[in-house]
Amino acid sequence: MPTLNDLKIKIFADGADLESIKILYDQSNIKGFTTNPTLMRRAGIQDYKGFALDVLNIVNDRPVSFEVFADDIPGMEAQALEIASWGKNVNIKIPITNTKGETTNDLIGKLSSQGIICNVTAIFTLEQLKETVGVLDVNTPAILSIFAGRIADTGVDPVPLMQEAVEIARIKPKSEILWASPRELLNIFQADVIGCHIITVTHDVLKKLTVVGKDLTVFSLETVSMFHRDALAAGYSIHAN
Repeated sequence: MPTLNDLKIKIFADGADLESIKILYDQSNIKGFTTNPTLMRRAGIQDYKGFALDVLNIVNDRPVSFEVFADDIPGMEAQALEIASWGKNVNIKIPITNTKGETTNDLIGKLSSQGIICNVTAIFTLEQLKETVGVLDVNTPAILSIFAGRIADTGVDPVPLMQEAVEIARIKPKSEILWASPRELLNIFQADVIGCHIITVTHDVLKKLTVVGKDLTVFSLETVSMFHRDALAAGYSIHAN
């Protein structure tokens, strides 16, 4: 049965709740943090930079990814340079295209050549990945976030694609493949087996880490007990006619 100690993959916590980030920061198995504008909006964040600086006051020794949200390339570049100035452990999330479908690869290559660590996000195809890998500076680390969970939502098994992605990225040894949008804890172990370097996991899924390696017979009994306890608490009864 797998255990957390067996994992080679790095787990990054994905969310925008400061209290959860404080708790997760104290867990040695959490190797980094990510967020995005959608998660921040859901959490009620109104001051983007203020929130980011609050996170960096908590997390100062592990990578943290913050995303640009401009839709034009010059705007993305300006935001990327500003965000990069917030801390040495900051990674810049750049979407693979803007909302018009225009590639951001020229910008990614430019930032990478300046030594800025880009987390290229919303990658869905190997063609997108190949083009992005091609523009990365060989001396600059990069994160390539492939949305395996959303790919799986379409009915496509993401595992073969992610396996090939790991091989494609080898030509830039400082780049890392990130399994994004996992749907269940099992995805951590699937990603680890095929050699993914990083997986982002939302705070709600991370709560399930406590059951990794749990004895399944014990888990079965606990589940039966839960059903029985809840039926009694609800006051259910069945009377024969």
